[in-house]
Amino acid sequence: MSTEISMFASFPPTYLPELRRQIWARMFGRGIRANRQNLGLSIEEAARLSGMEASEWSAIEDGYVPQTAAQLHSIAGTLEISYDRLLNLVLLCREAWEL
Repeated sequence: MSTEISMFASFPPTYLPELRRQIWARMFGRGIRANRQNLGLSIEEAARLSGMEASEWSAIEDGYVPQTAAQLHSIAGTLEISYDRLLNLVLLCREAWEL
């Protein structure tokens, strides 16, 4: 525990929630990237299939969290997974959506 405290000691206390949000957002993005790569899709192909711009898809993989159910449905469809399975990833990484 003291190692954890000293590791974050240089950050102001108000920064810790944002840091945790960023970490979970990146974890969500890595899950999306892994699923896309398992399908053999490029970012451009995944974006086209989902109706997004490549920059939008790339941003999600880099840690921008989708803000609408429509975006999540589109991602699930592109990755050929059920919406419920994608929601499990959202639940796992739920701190990404909390500020």
